[in-house]
Amino acid sequence: MSFWSALFGGRGAAKAEKVSDPVEYKGYLIRAAPYKNNGHYQTAGIIAREIAGVRKEHRFIRADAYASYDDAVNFTLNKARQIVDLQGDRIFEER
Repeated sequence: MSFWSALFGGRGAAKAEKVSDPVEYKGYLIRAAPYKNNGHYQTAGIIAREIAGVRKEHRFIRADAYASYDDAVNFTLNKARQIVDLQGDRIFEER
């Protein structure tokens, strides 16, 4: 099983404590979804946008971890903004 399926829905999936309310940024909706990992909250989130009538999502995980949920949410939202600024719609391209 891949790491992504383990995190986002496969058997034994790591579950986000709770997904944050969406934050709009430059036409994208960003949600933080940190999850508990070894006593810390792992940076993870979702960037979404509707393109040509189709909702696209990009899920990301970073190595950064925080002791508090709120710190993880704040960092995740900032990281998502950085991803949008650097990559824009390219994040939705098939690899």
